[in-house]
Amino acid sequence: MKRCRSQSLSAPRQNQSTQSPPIIPLHHRCLLIRRVTAHCSAMDFSPFNLLPQETIHQIFAHLPLRQISAAKCVCKALHSALSSPAFLHLLRAQTIPLFLLALKPSNRHVSPHPTLHAFDPSSNQWLRFSLSFLPFSSLHPITSSHGLLYLWGSQPTSQGSCTTLAQSSQKALVVCNPLTSQYRILPQLGSAWSRHGSVLAGSLSVVLVLTELAVLYYSENRSLKCDNLGSCVSNNWLKFSSNLPSKPRSPVLVSNFMLVLCDLGSPWRSQWAMFKTEIGSADKIQHWIRMEKREWGDIFDILRRPRLVKAGNEKKLYMVGGLKSSYVLQSACSTILILRLDLESLEWEEAGRMPVEMYRCFLKSSKFKVFGGGDKICFSAKRVGRLALWEENADGKAEWRWAEGVPVGGDGLCRGFVFEARLEAAP
Repeated sequence: MKRCRSQSLSAPRQNQSTQSPPIIPLHHRCLLIRRVTAHCSAMDFSPFNLLPQETIHQIFAHLPLRQISAAKCVCKALHSALSSPAFLHLLRAQTIPLFLLALKPSNRHVSPHPTLHAFDPSSNQWLRFSLSFLPFSSLHPITSSHGLLYLWGSQPTSQGSCTTLAQSSQKALVVCNPLTSQYRILPQLGSAWSRHGSVLAGSLSVVLVLTELAVLYYSENRSLKCDNLGSCVSNNWLKFSSNLPSKPRSPVLVSNFMLVLCDLGSPWRSQWAMFKTEIGSADKIQHWIRMEKREWGDIFDILRRPRLVKAGNEKKLYMVGGLKSSYVLQSACSTILILRLDLESLEWEEAGRMPVEMYRCFLKSSKFKVFGGGDKICFSAKRVGRLALWEENADGKAEWRWAEGVPVGGDGLCRGFVFEARLEAAP
Protein backbone atom coordinates (compact mmCIF):
# COMPACT_ATOMS: atom_id res chain seq x y z
CA MET A 1 0.00 0.00 0.00
CA LYS A 2 1.27 3.47 -0.79
CA ARG A 3 2.22 5.71 2.09
CA CYS A 4 -0.87 7.56 3.19
CA ARG A 5 -0.97 11.34 2.83
CA SER A 6 -3.22 13.55 4.87
CA GLN A 7 -4.67 15.38 1.86
CA SER A 8 -6.20 12.15 0.55
CA LEU A 9 -8.46 11.95 3.60
CA SER A 10 -11.38 14.20 4.43
CA ALA A 11 -13.42 14.78 7.55
CA PRO A 12 -15.29 11.70 8.82
CA ARG A 13 -18.90 11.32 7.73
CA GLN A 14 -21.76 11.61 10.16
CA ASN A 15 -23.04 8.27 11.39
CA GLN A 16 -26.79 7.81 11.29
CA SER A 17 -26.85 5.20 14.06
CA THR A 18 -27.35 6.07 17.71
CA GLN A 19 -23.96 4.64 18.67
CA SER A 20 -21.38 6.34 16.43
CA PRO A 21 -17.82 5.00 16.18
CA PRO A 22 -15.04 7.04 17.77
CA ILE A 23 -13.68 9.86 15.63
CA ILE A 24 -10.00 9.30 14.95
CA PRO A 25 -7.81 12.34 14.24
CA LEU A 26 -6.50 12.68 10.70
CA HIS A 27 -2.83 11.93 11.39
CA HIS A 28 -3.81 8.96 13.57
CA ARG A 29 -5.69 7.42 10.63
CA CYS A 30 -2.61 7.48 8.42
CA LEU A 31 -0.45 6.03 11.18
CA LEU A 32 -3.02 3.30 11.85
CA ILE A 33 -3.22 2.30 8.18
CA ARG A 34 0.58 1.97 8.01
CA ARG A 35 0.62 -0.15 11.17
CA VAL A 36 -2.14 -2.40 9.86
CA THR A 37 -0.18 -3.02 6.70
CA ALA A 38 3.06 -3.70 8.58
CA HIS A 39 1.55 -6.13 11.08
CA CYS A 40 -0.82 -8.10 8.87
CA SER A 41 1.74 -10.91 8.60
CA ALA A 42 1.24 -11.51 12.32
CA MET A 43 -2.45 -10.84 12.72
CA ASP A 44 -2.72 -12.38 16.19
CA PHE A 45 -0.59 -9.54 17.58
CA SER A 46 -1.89 -6.75 15.36
CA PRO A 47 -3.87 -3.82 16.86
CA PHE A 48 -6.10 -4.23 13.85
CA ASN A 49 -7.98 -6.99 15.67
CA LEU A 50 -8.88 -4.62 18.50
CA LEU A 51 -10.69 -2.10 16.29
CA PRO A 52 -14.47 -2.18 15.88
CA GLN A 53 -15.61 -3.04 12.37
CA GLU A 54 -17.37 0.32 12.04
CA THR A 55 -14.13 2.17 12.81
CA ILE A 56 -12.23 0.22 10.15
CA HIS A 57 -14.91 1.04 7.61
CA GLN A 58 -14.78 4.76 8.43
CA ILE A 59 -10.98 4.83 8.08
CA PHE A 60 -10.79 3.13 4.70
CA ALA A 61 -13.94 4.74 3.27
CA HIS A 62 -11.96 7.97 2.79
CA LEU A 63 -9.36 6.34 0.54
CA PRO A 64 -9.56 6.31 -3.27
CA LEU A 65 -10.87 3.16 -4.92
CA ARG A 66 -7.43 2.09 -6.19
CA GLN A 67 -5.93 2.22 -2.67
CA ILE A 68 -8.84 0.24 -1.27
CA SER A 69 -8.29 -2.40 -3.98
CA ALA A 70 -4.61 -2.59 -3.05
CA ALA A 71 -5.39 -2.84 0.67
CA LYS A 72 -7.70 -5.83 0.13
CA CYS A 73 -4.68 -7.83 -1.07
CA VAL A 74 -2.63 -7.22 2.08
CA CYS A 75 -4.21 -9.94 4.22
CA LYS A 76 -7.36 -11.99 4.73
CA ALA A 77 -8.62 -9.80 7.57
CA LEU A 78 -8.50 -6.64 5.46
CA HIS A 79 -10.02 -8.43 2.48
CA SER A 80 -12.92 -9.58 4.64
CA ALA A 81 -13.46 -6.17 6.23
CA LEU A 82 -13.28 -4.27 2.94
CA SER A 83 -15.58 -6.73 1.14
CA SER A 84 -18.43 -6.64 3.62
CA PRO A 85 -21.84 -5.30 2.50
CA ALA A 86 -21.71 -2.57 5.15
CA PHE A 87 -18.41 -1.21 3.81
CA LEU A 88 -19.51 -1.43 0.17
CA HIS A 89 -22.59 0.58 1.08
CA LEU A 90 -20.34 3.39 2.37
CA LEU A 91 -18.49 3.45 -0.96
CA ARG A 92 -21.55 3.86 -3.17
CA ALA A 93 -20.72 7.55 -3.52
CA GLN A 94 -17.47 6.65 -5.31
CA THR A 95 -19.01 6.20 -8.74
CA ILE A 96 -15.93 7.16 -10.77
CA PRO A 97 -14.74 3.96 -12.53
CA LEU A 98 -11.16 2.79 -12.32
CA PHE A 99 -9.70 2.37 -15.83
CA LEU A 100 -7.39 -0.66 -15.78
CA LEU A 101 -5.54 -2.87 -18.25
CA ALA A 102 -6.14 -6.44 -17.11
CA LEU A 103 -4.00 -9.45 -18.06
CA LYS A 104 -5.18 -12.84 -19.15
CA PRO A 105 -3.33 -15.70 -17.40
CA SER A 106 -0.48 -17.13 -19.43
CA ASN A 107 -1.76 -20.68 -18.90
CA ARG A 108 -4.85 -22.48 -17.67
CA HIS A 109 -3.30 -24.44 -14.84
CA VAL A 110 -5.34 -24.62 -11.66
CA SER A 111 -4.25 -21.95 -9.17
CA PRO A 112 -5.03 -22.26 -5.43
CA HIS A 113 -5.43 -18.46 -5.30
CA PRO A 114 -7.01 -17.25 -8.58
CA THR A 115 -6.21 -13.59 -9.12
CA LEU A 116 -6.84 -10.94 -11.75
CA HIS A 117 -3.74 -8.78 -12.34
CA ALA A 118 -4.44 -5.30 -13.70
CA PHE A 119 -2.27 -2.28 -14.44
CA ASP A 120 -3.44 1.17 -13.35
CA PRO A 121 -1.96 3.72 -15.80
CA SER A 122 -2.94 6.67 -13.59
CA SER A 123 -0.87 5.51 -10.61
CA ASN A 124 1.59 3.44 -12.64
CA GLN A 125 1.13 0.40 -10.39
CA TRP A 126 -0.23 -3.15 -10.57
CA LEU A 127 -3.37 -4.14 -8.68
CA ARG A 128 -4.61 -7.61 -7.75
CA PHE A 129 -8.24 -8.68 -7.48
CA SER A 130 -8.95 -11.97 -5.74
CA LEU A 131 -11.28 -14.35 -7.59
CA SER A 132 -11.44 -16.88 -4.76
CA PHE A 133 -15.13 -16.17 -4.22
CA LEU A 134 -15.97 -18.03 -7.46
CA PRO A 135 -16.78 -21.75 -6.92
CA PHE A 136 -14.73 -23.13 -9.81
CA SER A 137 -11.67 -25.33 -10.00
CA SER A 138 -9.96 -23.14 -12.64
CA LEU A 139 -10.63 -19.66 -13.99
CA HIS A 140 -9.60 -17.84 -17.15
CA PRO A 141 -10.55 -14.13 -17.43
CA ILE A 142 -11.24 -13.17 -21.04
CA THR A 143 -12.99 -9.80 -21.34
CA SER A 144 -15.04 -7.19 -19.50
CA SER A 145 -17.84 -4.73 -20.10
CA HIS A 146 -19.60 -2.05 -18.04
CA GLY A 147 -17.62 -2.90 -14.90
CA LEU A 148 -18.24 -6.66 -15.12
CA LEU A 149 -15.63 -9.36 -15.69
CA TYR A 150 -16.24 -12.38 -17.93
CA LEU A 151 -14.40 -15.66 -17.31
CA TRP A 152 -14.33 -19.26 -18.43
CA GLY A 153 -14.56 -21.50 -15.39
CA SER A 154 -14.39 -25.26 -14.99
CA GLN A 155 -17.54 -26.59 -13.43
CA PRO A 156 -16.90 -27.98 -9.93
CA THR A 157 -17.11 -31.75 -9.77
CA SER A 158 -19.24 -33.34 -7.07
CA GLN A 159 -17.25 -35.30 -4.52
CA GLY A 160 -17.90 -38.95 -4.06
CA SER A 161 -19.30 -39.49 -7.54
CA CYS A 162 -17.67 -40.70 -10.72
CA THR A 163 -17.60 -38.27 -13.63
CA THR A 164 -16.68 -38.91 -17.22
CA LEU A 165 -13.94 -37.01 -19.02
CA ALA A 166 -16.51 -35.03 -20.98
CA GLN A 167 -18.28 -33.99 -17.81
CA SER A 168 -15.10 -32.96 -16.02
CA SER A 169 -14.04 -30.71 -18.94
CA GLN A 170 -17.26 -28.72 -19.11
CA LYS A 171 -16.74 -24.96 -19.09
CA ALA A 172 -19.08 -22.29 -17.83
CA LEU A 173 -19.14 -18.65 -18.88
CA VAL A 174 -19.22 -16.58 -15.69
CA VAL A 175 -19.86 -12.87 -15.22
CA CYS A 176 -18.83 -11.22 -11.94
CA ASN A 177 -17.79 -8.03 -10.18
CA PRO A 178 -14.45 -8.61 -8.38
CA LEU A 179 -15.01 -5.53 -6.21
CA THR A 180 -18.25 -6.80 -4.67
CA SER A 181 -17.73 -10.60 -5.07
CA GLN A 182 -21.07 -10.92 -6.88
CA TYR A 183 -21.29 -13.38 -9.76
CA ARG A 184 -23.67 -15.18 -12.07
CA ILE A 185 -23.28 -18.20 -14.35
CA LEU A 186 -24.58 -17.90 -17.88
CA PRO A 187 -26.39 -20.85 -19.53
CA GLN A 188 -24.13 -23.84 -20.14
CA LEU A 189 -22.01 -24.15 -23.31
CA GLY A 190 -19.79 -26.92 -24.61
CA SER A 191 -16.09 -26.87 -23.77
CA ALA A 192 -15.14 -26.43 -27.46
CA TRP A 193 -16.45 -22.86 -27.38
CA SER A 194 -14.02 -21.95 -24.59
CA ARG A 195 -11.06 -23.32 -26.57
CA HIS A 196 -11.83 -21.77 -29.96
CA GLY A 197 -14.25 -18.89 -29.33
CA SER A 198 -13.66 -15.17 -28.80
CA VAL A 199 -16.05 -13.68 -26.25
CA LEU A 200 -17.38 -10.16 -26.77
CA ALA A 201 -19.71 -8.44 -24.31
CA GLY A 202 -21.47 -5.19 -25.03
CA SER A 203 -23.58 -5.44 -21.90
CA LEU A 204 -25.10 -8.16 -19.76
CA SER A 205 -28.04 -8.39 -22.14
CA VAL A 206 -25.89 -9.20 -25.20
CA VAL A 207 -22.91 -11.58 -25.22
CA LEU A 208 -21.29 -13.02 -28.36
CA VAL A 209 -18.98 -16.00 -28.81
CA LEU A 210 -17.31 -15.89 -32.23
CA THR A 211 -15.45 -18.71 -34.00
CA GLU A 212 -14.32 -19.31 -37.57
CA LEU A 213 -17.53 -21.15 -38.49
CA ALA A 214 -20.23 -19.92 -36.12
CA VAL A 215 -21.48 -17.14 -33.86
CA LEU A 216 -23.27 -17.68 -30.56
CA TYR A 217 -25.65 -14.90 -29.56
CA TYR A 218 -26.90 -14.56 -25.98
CA SER A 219 -29.63 -12.26 -24.73
CA GLU A 220 -31.51 -12.34 -21.46
CA ASN A 221 -33.85 -9.41 -22.09
CA ARG A 222 -36.02 -11.14 -24.64
CA SER A 223 -37.26 -14.57 -25.63
CA LEU A 224 -35.20 -15.96 -28.51
CA LYS A 225 -37.04 -17.62 -31.36
CA CYS A 226 -35.23 -20.30 -33.27
CA ASP A 227 -37.44 -20.25 -36.36
CA ASN A 228 -35.64 -18.92 -39.45
CA LEU A 229 -32.90 -17.36 -37.32
CA GLY A 230 -30.59 -20.04 -36.00
CA SER A 231 -30.43 -23.19 -33.96
CA CYS A 232 -30.81 -23.01 -30.19
CA VAL A 233 -27.71 -24.29 -28.38
CA SER A 234 -29.18 -23.87 -24.89
CA ASN A 235 -31.44 -21.54 -22.97
CA ASN A 236 -31.11 -17.99 -24.38
CA TRP A 237 -28.29 -18.93 -26.80
CA LEU A 238 -28.67 -18.82 -30.59
CA LYS A 239 -26.18 -20.27 -33.03
CA PHE A 240 -25.56 -18.80 -36.50
CA SER A 241 -23.22 -19.53 -39.35
CA SER A 242 -20.52 -16.85 -39.36
CA ASN A 243 -20.61 -16.47 -43.18
CA LEU A 244 -17.13 -14.93 -43.20
CA PRO A 245 -14.57 -15.66 -45.96
CA SER A 246 -11.84 -16.63 -43.46
CA LYS A 247 -11.07 -16.81 -39.76
CA PRO A 248 -12.09 -13.56 -37.97
CA ARG A 249 -9.26 -11.73 -36.25
CA SER A 250 -9.36 -9.21 -33.37
CA PRO A 251 -13.15 -8.78 -33.22
CA VAL A 252 -14.38 -5.64 -31.45
CA LEU A 253 -17.79 -4.25 -30.51
CA VAL A 254 -18.41 -0.61 -31.38
CA SER A 255 -21.87 0.69 -30.56
CA ASN A 256 -24.32 -1.75 -32.18
CA PHE A 257 -21.79 -3.25 -34.59
CA MET A 258 -19.17 -5.99 -34.51
CA LEU A 259 -16.06 -5.43 -36.64
CA VAL A 260 -13.45 -8.04 -37.60
CA LEU A 261 -10.43 -8.43 -39.86
CA CYS A 262 -10.14 -11.33 -42.32
CA ASP A 263 -7.18 -12.45 -44.40
CA LEU A 264 -8.36 -13.04 -47.97
CA GLY A 265 -4.89 -13.72 -49.35
CA SER A 266 -2.80 -16.83 -49.90
CA PRO A 267 -0.35 -18.64 -47.60
CA TRP A 268 2.42 -16.60 -49.23
CA ARG A 269 0.91 -13.11 -49.20
CA SER A 270 -1.71 -11.66 -46.88
CA GLN A 271 -4.61 -9.57 -48.11
CA TRP A 272 -6.52 -8.08 -45.20
CA ALA A 273 -10.07 -6.75 -45.29
CA MET A 274 -12.46 -5.34 -42.67
CA PHE A 275 -16.03 -6.55 -42.19
CA LYS A 276 -18.86 -5.41 -39.93
CA THR A 277 -22.30 -6.66 -38.94
CA GLU A 278 -25.09 -5.26 -36.79
CA ILE A 279 -25.68 -6.92 -33.42
CA GLY A 280 -28.73 -4.95 -32.33
CA SER A 281 -30.98 -7.83 -33.37
CA ALA A 282 -30.20 -11.51 -33.80
CA ASP A 283 -31.60 -11.76 -37.34
CA LYS A 284 -28.94 -9.36 -38.72
CA ILE A 285 -25.81 -11.05 -37.38
CA GLN A 286 -25.32 -13.17 -40.49
CA HIS A 287 -25.22 -10.17 -42.84
CA TRP A 288 -21.59 -9.04 -43.01
CA ILE A 289 -20.63 -5.92 -44.97
CA ARG A 290 -17.12 -5.32 -46.23
CA MET A 291 -15.84 -1.89 -45.21
CA GLU A 292 -13.83 -0.35 -48.01
CA LYS A 293 -13.28 2.93 -49.79
CA ARG A 294 -11.37 3.65 -52.97
CA GLU A 295 -9.37 6.38 -51.23
CA TRP A 296 -7.99 3.82 -48.78
CA GLY A 297 -5.62 2.53 -51.43
CA ASP A 298 -3.03 0.16 -49.94
CA ILE A 299 -3.80 0.96 -46.30
CA PHE A 300 -3.90 -2.74 -45.38
CA ASP A 301 -0.74 -3.57 -47.35
CA ILE A 302 1.57 -1.35 -45.33
CA LEU A 303 0.87 -3.20 -42.07
CA ARG A 304 1.99 -6.66 -41.00
CA ARG A 305 -0.44 -8.62 -38.84
CA PRO A 306 -2.92 -5.74 -38.36
CA ARG A 307 -5.21 -5.86 -35.33
CA LEU A 308 -8.24 -3.80 -34.30
CA VAL A 309 -8.50 -1.99 -30.95
CA LYS A 310 -11.62 -0.23 -29.72
CA ALA A 311 -11.28 3.51 -29.14
CA GLY A 312 -12.85 5.54 -26.35
CA ASN A 313 -14.96 7.41 -28.87
CA GLU A 314 -17.54 5.08 -30.44
CA LYS A 315 -17.10 6.94 -33.72
CA LYS A 316 -13.42 5.97 -33.89
CA LEU A 317 -11.46 2.73 -34.26
CA TYR A 318 -7.75 1.91 -34.02
CA MET A 319 -5.81 -0.46 -36.26
CA VAL A 320 -2.33 -1.48 -35.13
CA GLY A 321 0.40 -3.41 -36.93
CA GLY A 322 4.04 -3.54 -37.92
CA LEU A 323 4.94 -0.86 -40.47
CA LYS A 324 6.55 -2.59 -43.47
CA SER A 325 9.72 -0.99 -44.78
CA SER A 326 8.78 -1.92 -48.37
CA TYR A 327 6.23 -3.85 -50.42
CA VAL A 328 8.66 -6.73 -50.93
CA LEU A 329 7.34 -10.10 -49.73
CA GLN A 330 8.35 -10.78 -46.11
CA SER A 331 9.92 -7.34 -45.79
CA ALA A 332 11.12 -6.24 -42.37
CA CYS A 333 9.19 -3.76 -40.24
CA SER A 334 10.65 -0.40 -39.25
CA THR A 335 8.32 0.23 -36.29
CA ILE A 336 4.79 -0.34 -34.97
CA LEU A 337 2.14 1.97 -36.41
CA ILE A 338 -1.21 3.02 -34.90
CA LEU A 339 -3.89 4.20 -37.34
CA ARG A 340 -7.22 5.78 -36.40
CA LEU A 341 -10.37 5.32 -38.50
CA ASP A 342 -13.31 7.72 -38.42
CA LEU A 343 -16.29 5.39 -38.70
CA GLU A 344 -18.52 8.14 -40.09
CA SER A 345 -16.31 9.58 -42.82
CA LEU A 346 -14.27 6.37 -43.26
CA GLU A 347 -11.04 8.36 -43.30
CA TRP A 348 -7.75 7.12 -41.82
CA GLU A 349 -5.16 9.12 -39.94
CA GLU A 350 -1.95 8.27 -38.13
CA ALA A 351 -2.38 8.26 -34.34
CA GLY A 352 1.16 7.29 -33.41
CA ARG A 353 4.21 5.16 -34.10
CA MET A 354 6.48 3.46 -31.62
CA PRO A 355 9.81 5.25 -30.99
CA VAL A 356 12.82 3.57 -32.54
CA GLU A 357 14.53 3.05 -29.17
CA MET A 358 11.47 1.26 -27.80
CA TYR A 359 10.91 -0.77 -30.96
CA ARG A 360 14.44 -2.21 -30.76
CA CYS A 361 13.26 -4.26 -27.77
CA PHE A 362 10.67 -5.93 -30.01
CA LEU A 363 13.05 -6.83 -32.85
CA LYS A 364 14.22 -10.05 -31.17
CA SER A 365 10.66 -11.39 -31.00
CA SER A 366 8.94 -12.95 -34.01
CA LYS A 367 5.55 -11.56 -33.00
CA PHE A 368 3.91 -9.23 -30.53
CA LYS A 369 0.50 -8.97 -28.89
CA VAL A 370 -1.74 -5.91 -28.82
CA PHE A 371 -4.56 -5.16 -26.40
CA GLY A 372 -6.22 -2.16 -24.86
CA GLY A 373 -9.08 0.22 -25.45
CA GLY A 374 -10.24 3.73 -24.84
CA ASP A 375 -7.15 5.86 -25.42
CA LYS A 376 -4.56 3.33 -24.24
CA ILE A 377 -2.90 0.50 -26.16
CA CYS A 378 -0.45 -2.06 -24.74
CA PHE A 379 2.18 -4.07 -26.59
CA SER A 380 3.98 -7.19 -25.37
CA ALA A 381 6.50 -9.59 -26.86
CA LYS A 382 8.58 -12.56 -25.80
CA ARG A 383 11.64 -11.89 -23.69
CA VAL A 384 10.84 -8.17 -23.34
CA GLY A 385 9.70 -8.49 -19.71
CA ARG A 386 7.58 -5.34 -19.69
CA LEU A 387 4.72 -3.71 -21.56
CA ALA A 388 5.01 -0.83 -24.00
CA LEU A 389 2.13 1.58 -23.39
CA TRP A 390 0.73 4.20 -25.79
CA GLU A 391 -1.81 6.62 -24.38
CA GLU A 392 -3.50 9.76 -25.61
CA ASN A 393 -4.63 12.47 -23.18
CA ALA A 394 -7.67 14.73 -23.39
CA ASP A 395 -5.69 17.35 -25.34
CA GLY A 396 -4.95 14.86 -28.11
CA LYS A 397 -1.27 14.55 -27.19
CA ALA A 398 0.09 11.00 -27.19
CA GLU A 399 3.04 9.56 -25.29
CA TRP A 400 4.88 6.25 -25.10
CA ARG A 401 6.18 4.71 -21.88
CA TRP A 402 7.00 1.38 -20.27
CA ALA A 403 4.84 -0.48 -17.78
CA GLU A 404 7.35 -2.26 -15.56
CA GLY A 405 6.93 -5.16 -13.14
CA VAL A 406 4.61 -7.40 -15.16
CA PRO A 407 3.41 -9.97 -12.58
CA VAL A 408 2.63 -12.77 -15.04
CA GLY A 409 5.26 -15.42 -15.73
CA GLY A 410 5.70 -17.57 -18.81
CA ASP A 411 7.38 -16.37 -22.00
CA GLY A 412 6.40 -12.74 -21.45
CA LEU A 413 3.85 -12.67 -24.27
CA CYS A 414 0.94 -11.02 -22.46
CA ARG A 415 -2.65 -10.84 -23.61
CA GLY A 416 -5.25 -8.68 -21.99
CA PHE A 417 -8.27 -6.41 -22.12
CA VAL A 418 -9.65 -3.21 -20.64
CA PHE A 419 -11.36 -3.48 -17.26
CA GLU A 420 -13.32 -0.52 -15.89
CA ALA A 421 -13.77 -1.36 -12.22
CA ARG A 422 -17.14 -0.11 -10.94
CA LEU A 423 -18.68 -0.66 -7.54
CA GLU A 424 -22.24 -0.20 -8.78
CA ALA A 425 -21.99 -2.85 -11.52
CA ALA A 426 -24.17 -5.87 -10.68
CA PRO A 427 -24.19 -9.14 -12.66
